[in-house]
Amino acid sequence: MSIVIIGGNERMVYQYEDICRGYGCRAKVFAKENGALKKKLGCPDLLILFTSTVSHKMVVSASQEAKKKNIPIAHVHTSSASALHNVLAKHLGIKAQAEGMA
Repeated sequence: MSIVIIGGNERMVYQYEDICRGYGCRAKVFAKENGALKKKLGCPDLLILFTSTVSHKMVVSASQEAKKKNIPIAHVHTSSASALHNVLAKHLGIKAQAEGMA
C-alpha cells in the first residue's frame, strides 16, 4: 500500500516513514510546500493530511487532486506519531496499538 502524507513536522519525516513501513506501506512525506504538488502526488492508496501543520492552500490543492484521482483522504488534526498509527490502523483494518508498534 502506498501512502502520501502532507503536512506534519519536518523533524519527524523519517519517523513517519518508519511507522508506515511498520504497517507494510510505502510513504512519501511532504512536510512543507515545495513546488507543484500535482506532479509529485502520484496515485497513492491513501492521502493523509495533517491539517494543523499545513497551509489551507496546500490542503485545497491536495484535496482537489485526490478527488480527481479517487484517492481516499484522511484528515488528521494533529501530526503526532500516535495519530498516524491510529489512521493507518483504521484504514488497514488493524486494531490500533500505538505504543506497541512504535
